Amino acid sequence: MELREILSGSFLWWSLLLSAIIFVGTLLAVPWIVTRLPADYFDHERRDSAKPAINHPLLVHLFLVLKNVAGLVFVIAGIAMLVLPGQGLLTILIGISLVNFPGKYRLERYLASKSWILRSLNWLRHRGGKPPFHFPSSADLDPGSNADTDSRS
Repeated sequence: MELREILSGSFLWWSLLLSAIIFVGTLLAVPWIVTRLPADYFDHERRDSAKPAINHPLLVHLFLVLKNVAGLVFVIAGIAMLVLPGQGLLTILIGISLVNFPGKYRLERYLASKSWILRSLNWLRHRGGKPPFHFPSSADLDPGSNADTDSRS
């Protein structure tokens, strides 16, 4: 396809519509998710697996797949928002929190401990009537530590 066809065709309109939907979706989803996390979410050296509320193994696996797909969508949307309108870094952080991978909690703590990200997160929590996030000392937030288990659902 030539650039002229892309820019003049329906592709451009669909891209703009998708961008607007993602923008509005993250404006609603990011504050909602950030205010639902407990204030001591980042207080622990490691996070153990949560027990699934669903007992059926097929449903547990389906939930995990859907949660990870949603997380990937948030990460991709956040990356796009680095150049498009939206809360790119916060959206990436939310996406990372949904996807399961080794070392996830350590990465979340490290990113959220950055003063400019923490200010944004706590501003959203303040607007939602929630207390700010608690953090351990900055020496405990080293991403090279061995606290990297997280398969939380």
